[in-house]
Amino acid sequence: MNILVIGAGGMVGRKLTASLLENCVLAGREIGRITLVDVAAPDAPDGKGIVIDTRAADIADASVAPRLIETRPDVIFHLAAIVSGEAELDFDKGYAINLDGTRHLFEAIRQAGKAERYCPRVVFTSSIAVFGAPFPEKIGDEFFSTPRTSYGTQKAIGELLLSDYSRCGFFDGVGIRLPTICIRPGAPNKAASGFFSSILREPLSGREAVLPVDDSVRHWHASPRAAVRFLRQAAEIDTASLGARRNLNMPGLSATVGEQIEALRRIASNKAVSLIRREPDPMIIEMVDGWAKDFDAARAISLGFEAETSFDDIIRIHIEDELGGALPK
Repeated sequence: MNILVIGAGGMVGRKLTASLLENCVLAGREIGRITLVDVAAPDAPDGKGIVIDTRAADIADASVAPRLIETRPDVIFHLAAIVSGEAELDFDKGYAINLDGTRHLFEAIRQAGKAERYCPRVVFTSSIAVFGAPFPEKIGDEFFSTPRTSYGTQKAIGELLLSDYSRCGFFDGVGIRLPTICIRPGAPNKAASGFFSSILREPLSGREAVLPVDDSVRHWHASPRAAVRFLRQAAEIDTASLGARRNLNMPGLSATVGEQIEALRRIASNKAVSLIRREPDPMIIEMVDGWAKDFDAARAISLGFEAETSFDDIIRIHIEDELGGALPK
């Protein structure tokens, strides 16, 4: 099997690559080649006998996508995106990458299929940002997509393109609306949702964190480990079960910021909680007010997708995967 990962340099892309190399099989087939692409060439991991190709590429450039699929990958993971906060601050950049880059990729696949038989599985990472307030108590699979941010709009358009190109038989697409991934390892990024991770990640490592919203704010979360499972399952499921509705709400955990903090207190200590400094940020408060809070992800769950059921578990996963299994002394 030949796999292309676009956005491979990001946190989820790196973890997906590690998972693919760990067992070297996807959808019951041995992996022979993985191409890793990002705006800066990702570091090449040990392929363990698998051919690894790393490339630097800007998907906003229409000439790039045809070159990325020259080897005719069987599965394409499209993870590349400008995150929510950056897309809101830089309108042109957000549309160039999140919308134009997606359209360039889809169109390159369509054009390749005109010359030869080519119909890959395309896994597109969408977002719960495609939904906008007012919300029901739980967002079900029938809720309207009415985004209130440029990022959410770009992802919603990508979902529609994915469905239409799949309907026409140009590729076999699956869109997964990821919850906010928490706890994200590494340095903070420009996502407006970054504080959900930082108020746990930094105190767990003995550092101060800033909380820009009220403890009562509720949101929808899943761990990085769950995100990788979602991606792999999306590459493997029988898409006949999806019908024309190619985009799925992924399962997750609904929790308030206060519940996150209490889980931190249980797993770590009062000392860790004391490292959270409250500094209200009006811009972030306004953005968060328009974000989804809870879901009934019945379709995805019926297809076997699973996420964590407690924030204690999400924190323990971070400790296991990022902190060597124990808190720093």
